[in-house]
Amino acid sequence: MSIPQSGGGPIEHFGQLAEYLAKGEKPVADWRIGTEHEKFGFLTADHSPLPYDGPASVRAVLEALRDRFGWDPIFEQDAIIGLTRNGANVSLEPGGQLELSGAPLACLHDTRAELESHLAEVHAVTEGMGVKFMGLGAPPEWTHGQMPMMPKGRYRLMTDYMGRVGTLGTQMMYRTCTVQVNLDFASEADMVKKLRVALALQPVATALCANSPFLEGKPNGHRSWRSRIWRDLDAARTGMLPFAFEDGMGYERWVDWVLDVPMYFVYRDGKYINALGQSFRDFLKGELPALPGEKPTLSDWADHLTTVFPEARVKNFIEMRGADVGSVDQMVALPALWVGLIYDRGALDAAWDLVKGWDHETRQGLRVAASVEGIRGGFNGIDLQTLAQRVVGISSAGLQARGLGEERHLDCFREVAASGKSPADRWLDHYHGDWAGSFAPIYDAAAL
Repeated sequence: MSIPQSGGGPIEHFGQLAEYLAKGEKPVADWRIGTEHEKFGFLTADHSPLPYDGPASVRAVLEALRDRFGWDPIFEQDAIIGLTRNGANVSLEPGGQLELSGAPLACLHDTRAELESHLAEVHAVTEGMGVKFMGLGAPPEWTHGQMPMMPKGRYRLMTDYMGRVGTLGTQMMYRTCTVQVNLDFASEADMVKKLRVALALQPVATALCANSPFLEGKPNGHRSWRSRIWRDLDAARTGMLPFAFEDGMGYERWVDWVLDVPMYFVYRDGKYINALGQSFRDFLKGELPALPGEKPTLSDWADHLTTVFPEARVKNFIEMRGADVGSVDQMVALPALWVGLIYDRGALDAAWDLVKGWDHETRQGLRVAASVEGIRGGFNGIDLQTLAQRVVGISSAGLQARGLGEERHLDCFREVAASGKSPADRWLDHYHGDWAGSFAPIYDAAAL
């Protein structure tokens, strides 16, 4: 999850909220690729989750990365909670998941190099610590009670609230890992078209990356339990956003939706002030109960934008949010898929032609099918495996048009689409086969 935003002055008129989004517009030559991924740390001795404190801990990993590789630390009170360097950030999810938010990069070859460099640094500092990190969308055995809580005020507030607005919110916070892609847009119309394609085709990304078939020591009946969690979390801030496909969609319509999402907090002087369930519209009028008489800044608006969690969302860029984390190949294939689909005009047009006739029921039905059955799912006569083959083909053509040789990064998705097996299916084959119902092998098998 995001670190506190900064640098925004007072909001003096309502139009600034949409203007903030519009400032993300960039010419094609300046479009970049941002990739974020989360991963679970565990102790190799007993496969338990990595605690925050101790000689083998989250804190120890962050401090070692700082000391050995020149990362600048980020603190909350006296606790180190993140790192920053050259446009990239390392941050913590609520249960100690370590997240890399990569720098904006020009091509997918750079994306892979950044990821491999980060993992090499992590390996270097954890060698001898008895610590590894694994790429799974949900941990196979850990219960909620086993999970540590990171020392971040935002998470303390959210934990209580999540328990009141949905049944699976705390599972999302503490026991899921994802990989996300951030891409640019040129104009309001370009943003709308890209957002619509991103929302409609998130089920394809979910199916190709489905990688969380276990929970608390047994198969959970889904190929992507992480995706299942997002369907019962907080309806006010999640979902497939049918309004995005309606006439009149644009920056202002996005602002209207986000303003109706209840607040979590306001960040002031290094502390999170409880504003749970309160209204940003009231904040604009100086009537927020948490800060009576005070009006928000653009930094407050930027923070609030980070508290909406649909399958794709708009900030100063578009963020694709539908995938489980997985292998290194998978973590590079996901940005490759989206870059190919939406950074080439011909590919974007072809992708839109593929989905523009779908209604909300179809988009939601595919979302559910991808969660349950992965690449083998389908809805309303649409087979996800066949759809994935077409989508990967469109993306590959879009990457070829960029002329950088990036299409090879789609190879693992081509294999999933051809085989009809999501990553979760392969874990299930092992579990029911050579692993004989044991989870012990999966920790090393999924290690990054």
